[in-house]
Amino acid sequence: MVRLTQLYEQARWAVLLEDIDCTEEEMMLFGALQYHISKVSQSEAQLLSCNAAMDDLESALQSLEVKMGGEISSASEMLENMTAPELNAYLKIFRPKRLTLKGYKQYWFKFQDTSISYFKSKEESIGEPIQQINLKGCEVAPDVNVAAQKFLIRLLIPAPEGMNEAYLRCENEQQYAQWMAACRLASKGKSLADSSFQSEIQNIRTFLAMQRTNTASHGNTTATDESMNTHSLVSPRYHKKYKAKQLTPRILDAYQNVAQLSLTDALMRFLQIWQALPDFGLSYVVVRFKGSRKDEVLGIGPSRLIRIDLGVGDVVKTWRYNNMKQWNVNWDIRQVAIEFEGNVNIAFSCVTADCKIVHEFIGGYIFMSTRSREKSDMLNEELFHKLTGGHEAL
Repeated sequence: MVRLTQLYEQARWAVLLEDIDCTEEEMMLFGALQYHISKVSQSEAQLLSCNAAMDDLESALQSLEVKMGGEISSASEMLENMTAPELNAYLKIFRPKRLTLKGYKQYWFKFQDTSISYFKSKEESIGEPIQQINLKGCEVAPDVNVAAQKFLIRLLIPAPEGMNEAYLRCENEQQYAQWMAACRLASKGKSLADSSFQSEIQNIRTFLAMQRTNTASHGNTTATDESMNTHSLVSPRYHKKYKAKQLTPRILDAYQNVAQLSLTDALMRFLQIWQALPDFGLSYVVVRFKGSRKDEVLGIGPSRLIRIDLGVGDVVKTWRYNNMKQWNVNWDIRQVAIEFEGNVNIAFSCVTADCKIVHEFIGGYIFMSTRSREKSDMLNEELFHKLTGGHEAL
């Protein structure tokens, strides 16, 4: 329970201090979960004295491990990809471009392996698509408002000139859950045949259900709760935007969807939603890329590096670790050089941090990708120090 509580406090303060960005609906849900966790913690002793509960807790913690999609595909995985199922539906797509006011257009979409293709109609899908987009290495982010029936998937797709942006609009929750799960897996190089596809769909559906307005149960609670301290439940941004008497009903509304959770389940749900946020696990360093005259931001995540424009905050380029061939640090000039597949080479010097920190982040995340649940108790200390060490290890 101590491990779980520590993770919860880390996640809670990351949300409250706005170290990680989330939507307004997600913030209300975070507030509701904190409110419920506080109530349950004070009202009853939980099931932690039971050995079975401890076993469930340990199993649940294992599911929180941050996975990286950089594993080398085995022969069996390749066979899986060859027989991967397809996902087909009419969706709407919008590709923002400067000096254009064109909106969403509806096409027939086919999802196969890690690519989506779209056609003018279902009947024309036996021919050549209008466009085929490989999602491996792309950025996938939700843009959802359940109350307004808004189900968008935001895609940032790697391209030679930078990142191309596209939005997919789904008709309903069921369609959104399927396509969002497929896009997330494809961004990690996994197909629809991957064993985690159905569980990913279920996780998305559960999250949407928690955001859904539960009008049927409004009679079970009062519209306000004088004991609720909204300042401890949501970030300062929302206290500037709303008054406490406006926030309380919204948090209580979201609370209806989590009120039946046990303490352990509520803590786990909070962590799962936190982990699913697009910016989860990202650390930022100001760097100067070789050949550039301006400073930029480098986002370092569990599975990727992100180049971000310092002036406007736009993602310029994304590189995934599973495409990395090698990285080196020139300790004399304090410069990091990285080589990726496809003859892609980048080099940068760090402005706001020592390059050793970037080196340790990359090495640490790559070390994590080499571990599995079966081998989680066996720590290869030599490999860890080689990947994260400085002069002495290199």
